[in-house]
Amino acid sequence: MLEFLLGVGILACLYGIVAVALNLQAGTTGLLNFGIVAFFGIGAYATGIGSMHGLAWPFSILIGMALAAVAALGFGRLGSQLSDVYWAIATLALAELLRLVALNSDGLTRGANGISSAKPFFTGLSSTGTDLAWLALSAAVLAACALIAWQATKFQFGRTLRMVRERESLAAALSHDVTGAKVRVLLLSAPMAALAGSLYTHYISFIGPQQLEPFTTFLIWTMIVVGGMGSLRGVIVGAFVVELLYELTRYIHDVTGISATSAAGLRVLVVGAALLGFLFFRPAGIIPERLRRIDASG
Repeated sequence: MLEFLLGVGILACLYGIVAVALNLQAGTTGLLNFGIVAFFGIGAYATGIGSMHGLAWPFSILIGMALAAVAALGFGRLGSQLSDVYWAIATLALAELLRLVALNSDGLTRGANGISSAKPFFTGLSSTGTDLAWLALSAAVLAACALIAWQATKFQFGRTLRMVRERESLAAALSHDVTGAKVRVLLLSAPMAALAGSLYTHYISFIGPQQLEPFTTFLIWTMIVVGGMGSLRGVIVGAFVVELLYELTRYIHDVTGISATSAAGLRVLVVGAALLGFLFFRPAGIIPERLRRIDASG
């Protein structure tokens, strides 16, 4: 039981980092990114490919974060040419393109077999000790990313992002650089998702195209909707709640005796039902975004 809870905590922290990144884009700025898994995958595959060629893990992680920033710059410039809906569809298409490239590039990514050469960080410890060390590391990285996100949106930059979310035309009329704001928030959040992907690869010692399927993006979106879109504390809580629910559904096969294929589909159904339930009955999430009062009397 302890190992199960530790595993849930580690994965919740890693996915929580991606949720914080997506919340900066969608919750704070209003950028509907349906391809957040692309940034996660860039970091994951940079680490995996680096491990195949004997590159030290710090360099692999930094390269993944840098490549994610370059991709974010391209995403941001693409967004300046497309409306919100078309940009959202384009992000989904680009994420799928990355997955298909990974699936069909045997020489670079080992294709469908994936990469399993990434070495774990903690050796010489017991299984429980390793999990505790991973939990401490992932929680520390999540806390650091949350602090960066909070500081970045605390002052004028955050107010500009929220204005872009609520009234983009008004933000442009007030001479705010709307495209520049979107690009900056992508440049801030994309390396976070890439870092999470790198740590994930080291944690499970594997990365393959199946980790980049659209369901991963759906899972992250569920976390921020359940937790409270726009609420930093909310998305972190949502990451833990949804990940616990998702991992508990692994035992559906053992409890009900249904086939493994049916159980896998039922897991997705449970997560989807949780998302719909919150959208219907508590659309603001567990911890709603707090509205800020501004004294305009002076």
